[in-house]
Amino acid sequence: MLRKIAKWTGIVLGSILLLALVGYFLISRNISQRIEKTYTFADESLNAPNDSNAIRRGQHLVVIKGCTDCHGNNLSGKIMMDDASLGRLSAANLTKGKGGLPADYSTTDWVRALRHGVDRVGHPLLFMPSHETTLLSQQDMAAIIAYCQQIPPVDHELPAEKIGPIVNVMTYLDKMPLFSVEKIDHDRPMVAKADSTEGIALGKYLAVSCSGCHRPDFKGGDPVAPGFPPVPNLTSTGNVGKWTQEQFMATLRTGKTPSGHQINNENMPWKMTAQYEQKELASLYQYFRSLH
Repeated sequence: MLRKIAKWTGIVLGSILLLALVGYFLISRNISQRIEKTYTFADESLNAPNDSNAIRRGQHLVVIKGCTDCHGNNLSGKIMMDDASLGRLSAANLTKGKGGLPADYSTTDWVRALRHGVDRVGHPLLFMPSHETTLLSQQDMAAIIAYCQQIPPVDHELPAEKIGPIVNVMTYLDKMPLFSVEKIDHDRPMVAKADSTEGIALGKYLAVSCSGCHRPDFKGGDPVAPGFPPVPNLTSTGNVGKWTQEQFMATLRTGKTPSGHQINNENMPWKMTAQYEQKELASLYQYFRSLH
């Protein structure tokens, strides 16, 4: 009797393992095919002025949009993640030094990446938040490009990206934003200029950068990745909605909540939000408070 039980237990466990392996093979193949897919979009170009005001604006946007968090302060790239189960993620060297962008990388190539989430040959850019940068105004996108085009070249070669099993599965289940290109309305036209007056409209424009973690409705939810904490609700219905404007702004500048909790910058990039202008933080607060 015990032998029969052991035999059937082994068969069941073996069958489950086989099904799991087949399932993962299919998932891995699906992700690989999506990585290798080539997209074609009409060439677009912007006039990227190189005057001091545009470059200063571009530098500010590069910081508050999190570009330096991933690509480094000099935009020469860095390894964001290197783990057997998750894989290896390298944020590209955006300079024209060794290991960086080619010498002929054009404004059109920049627009293709920021607007559509693909490289110059049409392959998806992995983990690149183009679903957020595609919503930039023409003026702001041009300013970012102008700033990036004049940064000094840095020689920094990075290892190739490698997707691990956890990222494969979570991407397949739509729990990780690996492919921004799949989330973008590619026919959506850019607005010429965003509202720069303090208020809800400016807050809504800026809040796009928060939607990746806090969800499109800004009500937060499950952790963005294994090991991360749950994502807070930023609307008037959440705990953050109980804060005063002064408390909200102080938290985004110092990383310390009104209760005294020090936020880990790896979970919530408060060192990035600390660079927002006064009117930008005030506008974010007003926009989040308007949501129910």
